[in-house]
Amino acid sequence: MVTGAIKNKVDKIWTDIWAGGITNPLTVIEQLTYLMFIRSLDEKELEIEEFENMMGESMEKIFPQSAIGQSMRWSKFKDRDSREIYEIISQRVFPAIKKMKYGRLPDFSENGELIEIEDGVAAEGENKTAFARYMEDAMFLIPTPQVLQKIITGLDDLYEHDIADLDMQGDLYEYMLGKLATAGQNGQFRTPKHIREMMVELIQPTPDDLICDPACGTAGFLVSASEYIRKKYEDTMTSEQWEAFSNETFSGFDTDRTMLRISAMNLMLHSISNPDIDYKDSVSKQNQISEKYTVCLANPPFKGTVDAESINDDLKAITNTKKTELLFLALFLRMMKTGGRCACIVPDGVLFGSSKAHKSIRKELVENHQLRAVISMPSGVFKPYAGVSTAVLIFTKTGAGGTENVWFYDMKADGFSLDDKRSEIKENDIPDIIKRFHNLDQEQTRERTEQSFFVPKQEIVDNDYDLSINKYKKVEYIPVEYPPTEEIIAELHRLEKEITEGLAELEKML
Repeated sequence: MVTGAIKNKVDKIWTDIWAGGITNPLTVIEQLTYLMFIRSLDEKELEIEEFENMMGESMEKIFPQSAIGQSMRWSKFKDRDSREIYEIISQRVFPAIKKMKYGRLPDFSENGELIEIEDGVAAEGENKTAFARYMEDAMFLIPTPQVLQKIITGLDDLYEHDIADLDMQGDLYEYMLGKLATAGQNGQFRTPKHIREMMVELIQPTPDDLICDPACGTAGFLVSASEYIRKKYEDTMTSEQWEAFSNETFSGFDTDRTMLRISAMNLMLHSISNPDIDYKDSVSKQNQISEKYTVCLANPPFKGTVDAESINDDLKAITNTKKTELLFLALFLRMMKTGGRCACIVPDGVLFGSSKAHKSIRKELVENHQLRAVISMPSGVFKPYAGVSTAVLIFTKTGAGGTENVWFYDMKADGFSLDDKRSEIKENDIPDIIKRFHNLDQEQTRERTEQSFFVPKQEIVDNDYDLSINKYKKVEYIPVEYPPTEEIIAELHRLEKEITEGLAELEKML
């Protein structure tokens, strides 16, 4: 989580950019992201050099080994004069990252001309990473050397003293995206890292999975999935699996090119050099992907509606609606292969909504596929960006039913306070959720009064496919024993006498 000290430093950098004339919050985030990325490339290069020294093996570098190439590194230019820094970034580093290929930056000739990377194998267009594709129309908009130097000094202080070991590409984005919402722009917000990690732990992706988030935003779910795979399989993955990991394993779609740039940068910094990050309205006719992925992880847009004419007919056949939260559920089912697993966040209204569209998508999940779990989350999980009540749905695409018992869990705490501050607390149900979900055979005897329990499919059918936990949870009422009426009346007389005597004493003192 971003602490108060970090927020103050980010706010100071933000103010410096605003003072320089950049007032659009999305542009501020974009420019900051470029600089964060430039610094992170140097950090990655330092790791490569350290590994080289330790192992005695030569490795491919990010920066060219020429004098100009090395001058583009953050550690080499950050302490220079502000005009030199501005010239290096605007004339060298920025043009170079726009032409980056396969995780390498191009070099410059002695007269300052950019030398594009030639690999002699890839055809035109094939050698461009997702990042390079979306950098082509990016612009460096920091107005003056003085503003740029203030930002670089601020970021360097932030990295070195406050967030050296934190998930910078996550928690900082979360805080900055919160400024978008308060500024009345797109209102985007990031799924908290610990919620993403819980969902990934429940799905347990493998190196052989094809993983997609069709509403990827900053690619948080894809990053969490990649970290899980590295943690679990790093020592056993084959060269073919590593090749897939860097390329086709991860896919994400969004309708915001700035978000796509941020996604591609975020994934590249997590060793995924060429993911399938694409500009696509996932629920429209533009997206024809079907039966492709084995895992879907997403927090699709809530409360949104789309133009009825643009919605893909395949989705309307399952749930005839313009509501995005329902259309995305139908989309997951279409995009996954048979046997594909999905964990997605939905607003509570999806669980109990009474419209024909709400009922039809729930019926589809229960009757035609295997709905495995409904995890109800407290409304404070997305604060301070949104206060909606949500749930995590976990299901497997079968096309032939398979739902027998649905596991419900009532999450009451996620390790953080449920107010706008979201301070860390001891109470946390997430480890219990993960443990119980992977040992469901031990849940059969749980009572409806407990935090988790099974509900048979037929009971859900009888309740019009209602999936809200309150429909099935039983509240245990403990009778309260009160003293006899005579004792209560005697106590009231005693208190009355006490008050009267007290008032009499006060009157004597006047």
